[in-house]
Amino acid sequence: MSNRLRTEIQEEELEREVVVKEPSVDENPESFSLSSLLSNSIVSTDSVTKALPFLFYLAFLGMVYIGNRHLAENNIRSIDKLNKEVKELSWDYKSTKADLAYKSTLTEVAKRADTLGISEAVEPPQKLIDEEVKP
Repeated sequence: MSNRLRTEIQEEELEREVVVKEPSVDENPESFSLSSLLSNSIVSTDSVTKALPFLFYLAFLGMVYIGNRHLAENNIRSIDKLNKEVKELSWDYKSTKADLAYKSTLTEVAKRADTLGISEAVEPPQKLIDEEVKP
């Protein structure tokens, strides 16, 4: 019986070796996965656990970078919108200024005053002198 038990134990150990033996990364590159990476002790669980804070830090920096990019793009859009509005208001200012310059000419003022019944003076203005006040 001891022989039989010894052979059974040896067979079980051989079966375990066959089951435990997995193809390495070099043998079959298509079967590369995270579990095979950790089980082959290329990267240990302890080293991954120690690296987690750094990985979280990198993830946080990535999110800050993405958020900063979105804010910058929104600022650029608003600046472009304001620049278009400034150009439009500048055009309005220039056209209003030109219209005012045209309407304030002597002939245009005279035309508008005629509609109100006011006419242009034909005689030149006279200087009034007060005799009581002498310099």
